[in-house]
Amino acid sequence: MKFVIASLLLGVSTPALAVGQLPATVAPIAYDITVRPDAKAMTFSGTETVTIQVKQATATIVLNAVDLKLGKVTFDGKDMPFTIDDTTQQLTVTLPAPAKTGTHTMTFAWDGKIGTTPAGLFAIDYSNEDGSTSRMLATQFEAPDARRFAPMWDEPMFKAKFTLSAIAPGDQTAFSNMPAATVTKLTDGTKRYTFQQSPAMSSYLLFLGMGDVERKTVMAGKTEIGVITRRGVVDQGDYALAEAKRLLTYYNDYFGQPYPLPKLDMIAGPGSSQTFGAMENWGAIFYFEPELLFDPKRASQSGRERIFTVVAHEMAHQWFGDLVTMSWWDDLWLNEGFASWMESRSSRDLNPSWDAAATAVAFDREAGLGLDATSATHPIIRHIETVDQLGDAFDTITYQKGQAVIGMLESTLGSDVFRKGIRSYMAKHKYGNTVTDQLWAELSAAAGKPVADIAHDFTLQGGVPLVRLTGATCTGTTTQATVTQGRFGLDAPSKQPQTWRVPLTLGPIGGPATSTIVQGAAPTIVAVQGCGTLVLNRDKGSYVRVQYDDASHAAIVKDFSKMALTDQVGTLGDDFALGLSGDQSLDRYFAVLAAVPVDASPLDWSVIAGDLGSINNLFQGTPLEAPLRARTIQVLSPVMKRVGFEVQPGESPLITNLRETLVGRLGFSGDPDVAARARAYVAALATDPNAIPPAIRTPILGVYAANATPAEWEALLAIAKAEKNPVAKNTYVRLLGNARDDALAQRALDLLKTDTFTAPQNASLIRAVATRHPEMAFDYGAANMDLVNGFIEAGARPGFIVSLGAPSNDPAMPGKITAYAEKNLPEASRAGAAKALSAISVRKQGADRVRADVAKWVGAGN
Repeated sequence: MKFVIASLLLGVSTPALAVGQLPATVAPIAYDITVRPDAKAMTFSGTETVTIQVKQATATIVLNAVDLKLGKVTFDGKDMPFTIDDTTQQLTVTLPAPAKTGTHTMTFAWDGKIGTTPAGLFAIDYSNEDGSTSRMLATQFEAPDARRFAPMWDEPMFKAKFTLSAIAPGDQTAFSNMPAATVTKLTDGTKRYTFQQSPAMSSYLLFLGMGDVERKTVMAGKTEIGVITRRGVVDQGDYALAEAKRLLTYYNDYFGQPYPLPKLDMIAGPGSSQTFGAMENWGAIFYFEPELLFDPKRASQSGRERIFTVVAHEMAHQWFGDLVTMSWWDDLWLNEGFASWMESRSSRDLNPSWDAAATAVAFDREAGLGLDATSATHPIIRHIETVDQLGDAFDTITYQKGQAVIGMLESTLGSDVFRKGIRSYMAKHKYGNTVTDQLWAELSAAAGKPVADIAHDFTLQGGVPLVRLTGATCTGTTTQATVTQGRFGLDAPSKQPQTWRVPLTLGPIGGPATSTIVQGAAPTIVAVQGCGTLVLNRDKGSYVRVQYDDASHAAIVKDFSKMALTDQVGTLGDDFALGLSGDQSLDRYFAVLAAVPVDASPLDWSVIAGDLGSINNLFQGTPLEAPLRARTIQVLSPVMKRVGFEVQPGESPLITNLRETLVGRLGFSGDPDVAARARAYVAALATDPNAIPPAIRTPILGVYAANATPAEWEALLAIAKAEKNPVAKNTYVRLLGNARDDALAQRALDLLKTDTFTAPQNASLIRAVATRHPEMAFDYGAANMDLVNGFIEAGARPGFIVSLGAPSNDPAMPGKITAYAEKNLPEASRAGAAKALSAISVRKQGADRVRADVAKWVGAGN
């Protein structure tokens, strides 16, 4: 996560020196690091020898260090004075005379602290089945937290080779990016692990773990793939192991570069984080347990799919991010956008029954379009100067918009041409660093035509294009379609005019598609082969909202079931968003909804259930709340009756996922049958911890917690305290914050000042309270800032407390957030506050725009 580049990439360029960025006069070649953790004392000591290359004579050597107590520093064997600037997180070593160009050696010795949140070297405490407590150690360095572990050139451009050694207790195992070269028993009963030297890589990819663990492996060609877990649950890694084996073969072929390390471990940590679920350390991918381990007694189909996509995402990083790394954090999307796109592409190819392409349109695309259509948007390639800005860069624009834009380019160029360009990019830049335009250069060469013009429109400016069909006339076998390009926005800043070159495919349902480029507000006439109901942005391959004239939209409603599934869910998404933006009445969305039959694709109904949940949230606490809940139950109950509460043999995964969605939506809407079932299931947990069927476990628990009485809440607290399974325990902790009752929400907040739960669990608890009680959660966070910030990784702190108020509909909340930010956050660290304020404003404007339409729709159901 974090820091700064240069030009806006109007050609291949090298990042310019930015505020806080290290000078390029000295670069590391190889690190030899030894650490000795003391897990009980929560401290560690370390020494390192760094071979460096002085590229330009200099008397000062600047690298990164923070929260380390440095002892001795030497340069070519001689002690040297040094200073540490906590603000810039830089360590400056001052030489008596300029060092000559060439190779030199530096050594460092230091003491550090083991944290309780995932930044640097941190501890994960968990309960065992026998009631004892264990502690696992792990590292999290992205970004930029490798400097909390050892003095380093902690920026992605400074790739170097790492040799890591660690002293571990005699009854524990240490593990890292590379296999252990030697394991030596020491006289004090400890063991010294020395790992093989890594290839050249960025510092944020280094990893060290330690604990009482088990490891299980499979071979994929010449690569050993392993799962490392706390003792007793390693078999729950079987699913991830099998899928990783398939994925490694798939990626080796797709990228045209074989995975270069001898092993690929996947490490399951029993903790949690508010900022990430997994981290792509090269050869040692770290996951929190729910993202990796599949427990058939408790996990659902959606959990199985989640494990696959997370594993696919992190494994894709082994190429995009690890083998080829962005030069500076401005191009973070080269890592995250591509990994997000690859997780969807691999799902589509390896698991066709999941309908991954349509699922990406329904959810991933919508997530990117949602934030991008507000005042909180930013370009995909954004200027990063501070640690806090970098923390804010890991958002839906970097991930989901990046994913959608990459998919658009693949769709425009063709999959074979696109893959040819990606393979060329990987071959040319492996073990190196790049900027985005170097990718465009390879894609252009593969396509034999420029790519950068279109790509720049979608990566160097924020915002969402809107293509309108203003008329369509059929003559013979050709339709003359008139389209214009504007901008889609949910608030005034996001509606300011902007121009894109939008690749667009359009055509009649079941007929051939015509490709064109739409640019600017002037009408463009496109000759389309065939006549019939015209669909814009076929298969929703382009990153764009589309709007139809009245006649064309009526035809879409009439022929909804004849469209491809991608176009069905894309139409639902566009019409819902266009209603919220005020570009058209929400009546159009309700007309489409009415055209969706009960036996439509489960994905259609999953989208509708989510949309109805969003509408309910808009009017929470208003006179429309109760009738909206009733109308929601009326619409969804027939679908629930169709899928039933029990999993049927051989049913589609989409049905299984829909059941999970419907149980939650109906339960939260007050459906008495679902609420009664939830109470019965949870009561049965007293004698059977697996009483709830896995397919509906998560929503059943959520419904129970939301509707809990004081006695039921206390029972849930007792279950949370007694639970030995760390994943289940984390779930119960979050559920304690889900209660609708104000007094129970306050009871949950009161737990934060006790030692009942860990720091990460406390973070998840106050986040859960904020879902239904944002005013209460924000006020608590603002009044107890130091306490709450202590639950969160340092890089996430500027955006955490302000985000607690984001779900609020209270008119006073924007003023509270603004006052908090102005008092407590530097101006450069207020992006999280801006996002929260934007979310509140957009939600209010949306509610005002659709209130009359919603009232009419609710009334029509009576």
